Amino acid sequence: MADLEEGFTLTAVPLGSGPDGPLGVEQSDKTDQFLVTDSGRTVILYKVSDQKPLGSWSVKQGQIITCPAVCNFQTGEYIVVHDNKVLRIWNNEDVNLDKAFKATLSAEVYRIHSIQGTEPLVLFKEGAVRGLEALLAEPQQKIETVISDEEVIKWTKFFMVFRHPVLIFITEKHGNYFAYVQKFKSRVLSKYTLLLGQEGKGVIQSFSSSVGRKFISLMSLSSDGCVYETLIPIHPSEPEKYQRLVQSQLLKSVVSGSAQNGVALTILDQDHLAVLGAPLPASKECLSVWNTKFQTLQTSKELPQGTSGQLWYYGENLFMLHGKFLTVIPYKCEVSSLAGALGKLKHSQDPGTHATPHFVNWETSQECGLGSQKSEQSKRILRRRKVEVSVQPEVPASTQLLATIQKDSEKHIEVELRKFLATKRTPDFHTIIGDVVIGLLGRCKAEPSFYPHNCLMQLVQTHVLSYSLCPGLMEVALEKTDVQILQLCLQQFPDIPESVTCACLKVFLSIGDDTLQDTDINMESVSDYMDPVQDGEMEEQTAFLQNGFNPEEDNCDNCAQKLKEKPQATADESTSCPITPKRAALLNAILHSAYSEMFLLPHLKDIPAQHSTLFLQYLYFLYLKCSENATMTLPGTHPPTLNQIMDWICLLLDANFTVVVMIPEAKRLLLSLYKFVKSQISICSELNKIEVSFRELQKLNQEKNNRELYSIEVLELF
Repeated sequence: MADLEEGFTLTAVPLGSGPDGPLGVEQSDKTDQFLVTDSGRTVILYKVSDQKPLGSWSVKQGQIITCPAVCNFQTGEYIVVHDNKVLRIWNNEDVNLDKAFKATLSAEVYRIHSIQGTEPLVLFKEGAVRGLEALLAEPQQKIETVISDEEVIKWTKFFMVFRHPVLIFITEKHGNYFAYVQKFKSRVLSKYTLLLGQEGKGVIQSFSSSVGRKFISLMSLSSDGCVYETLIPIHPSEPEKYQRLVQSQLLKSVVSGSAQNGVALTILDQDHLAVLGAPLPASKECLSVWNTKFQTLQTSKELPQGTSGQLWYYGENLFMLHGKFLTVIPYKCEVSSLAGALGKLKHSQDPGTHATPHFVNWETSQECGLGSQKSEQSKRILRRRKVEVSVQPEVPASTQLLATIQKDSEKHIEVELRKFLATKRTPDFHTIIGDVVIGLLGRCKAEPSFYPHNCLMQLVQTHVLSYSLCPGLMEVALEKTDVQILQLCLQQFPDIPESVTCACLKVFLSIGDDTLQDTDINMESVSDYMDPVQDGEMEEQTAFLQNGFNPEEDNCDNCAQKLKEKPQATADESTSCPITPKRAALLNAILHSAYSEMFLLPHLKDIPAQHSTLFLQYLYFLYLKCSENATMTLPGTHPPTLNQIMDWICLLLDANFTVVVMIPEAKRLLLSLYKFVKSQISICSELNKIEVSFRELQKLNQEKNNRELYSIEVLELF
């Protein structure tokens, strides 16, 4: 259960000249004192319990503070940066910042971090990090560039992990987000790409994080109104290798997806986080507390004067801008329980008091009335059991994961799976992954409502699976019409039976466009040649030969007569793609799959004639696209090859020609294919005619050694 108490205004006058509120709120070396940095020229030290300022310092007119002031907990001094490069250090006795210690640095500073137990760290805008003492010893030292061009730091935080400092900062470039983790004990910098999960779309608006024993839990609030979690390993198996991390959805629709400003989140404890923003498009902004364990809203407080989207927390106080004033809202979060999450926890104690958890030792309580002898005996039994437990071997992580799969919720399984995949791989990793997939599929069959799509996607993306290792995976995906997993399997599994390939083809051809519209499909294979073609462009294209073949050329009197029977057609249907880009991406996965013609043909005969015609139309479109390039290739990443296109056209015609020829819709397509084949035969015939001449030239070339160094030759070709 969580509770937001009545807030109070900390600042007596409106803060700052900047539109986004204060630069930051940082704790001082006294528990109840905080440094508030204005977005203009001023730093104010406040005592929260007394709600009054203890001191105020300003830079000169014309100067501007560019990062929040912090306290050096080792010396009790304060540090701030103005004009990006000028560092100032002062204490409570100093009155004027202009007379305080000054150091001009060689690069622009993004943020100064300071926490208990270590010296302050300076993070520069280009990703380099320096300790304060080393920086002050040589202020003009050269600062290296860590992040790439156009990459901008969006958020950063400083931790102590097992008494060792760890810095994490998030960058953004062209809509892509990257996480950098700097460990100062080992001097290792790890870089990760943050991949938004299958449910997530939009721009990340706010970050928050907490640290555990093995992972840094990074939470982000996206512009779609959902909260996502990414687990970043503290001790990665390959720290210097570039890695990718998938974000998973933690909370859905905590704020309105249309909210662009006034949105923020911060982690309060293991099970609670605070969110700032409007829950509905027409509603006012609110401060709300959510239980992440049970995914429930615990409490909320409306903010009628609006907010800037900034949220800080220290101890049991939340700091935020309400209107134009910095406001403090005390909060309380009790130990997470289902009753508390549902608001049904009974409080029998007086208001203002806290319940103390009471733990009962059932081993002793059942015998408490039998005297001290029984009590001592039960204690000895308990001690003996503790010793027995302590010598038991640790259960392997894979065994724990398999046990979790059998009983826990889909969300919990996904979290535990991400933790397992982030650990160092063992030699039997592929076998373990196969066992995990089989365990998930076994539960899918036992519980029809259970289908862990995200877990299966993560497992396939490990690139260690094959069809023979988990034959039931594609079977279940076909039952669920999960085209995303089917596409991924077709791209990665080298040993898929022809019957399963054909079953996937049937699903890809029959699934509705509305369903595909809401499905996340890998579009790499179609991204560069699926642009819509305008009518004028299509008419112009028909005037040119394409690899010796013009789809409008009259090579046959009967063909020409039949084509002229439909003058209403504005352009040949082959010049524009007959299917949507997402369906095309799925069919391209079929074209890339391995097969044996002898085993595939019987299954292709089971495909409905309308679907076969549609697939043929798409293949013919791909051929025309290939013909536009001299290299006879399609642009893009992993597009189908010309050989694959031609092989599948032949396969479909061999399997379904007698059926397709009876369909009126396929008449124009078959006529176009007939003209195409006839033109290719004509080209081959012409090439055969000049083959003899080329052979004669080859013979003449072989007789060069018998000639003088210089000669004039006249060759006549008939």
